[in-house]
Parts: sequence; structure tokens; C-alpha cells
Amino acid sequence: MIARIGAILGGLLAGAAVAWTSGPGQRFFAFSKDSWNETRRVVWPDRKETTQVTLIVFAFVVAMAILLWLVDKSLEWVLYDLILGWKG
Repeated sequence: MIARIGAILGGLLAGAAVAWTSGPGQRFFAFSKDSWNETRRVVWPDRKETTQVTLIVFAFVVAMAILLWLVDKSLEWVLYDLILGWKG
């Protein structure tokens, strides 16, 4: 068990060393650093704005659900009652 854990840790360290010294690894670390710095510059919304946007999204989802339900029932009525004549 100790050998397995040591092998896994050794492999991870070897992979990190290759990533640290290779060109793609250097680009990845530079990208990660720039991404982390960018997240610090983001202006995050306050609680009020987040709540308002969330409520708008929920209202839109409910409105779209009702609209799609109405379209579905209308097409069902046209297809089954008018075209096929099934009264079910």
C-alpha cells in the first residue's frame, strides 16, 4: 500500500516537473496566473442585483413553460381533434 501511494505521488511529482519545464506547461501556468488575476478584477454583483436577475430568469422560465404548454395543447387539438378526428 505504501509503495502504491509512493508511486502515485512520484508520478504526480514527475508530471508536475515535466509540466513546469515544458513549453505547453509554461503556457498553461501563465494562463492560469492571468486567469486568477482576472477574477480579482471582476466586479461582482451585489445581493440585490443578483436577486433581481434571478427573479427575472425564473419569471421568464415560467412564461416560456406556459407558452410551450399552450403551443403543445393547440397542436394536439389541431392534430388529434381536427385532422384525425379522434375525440380522446
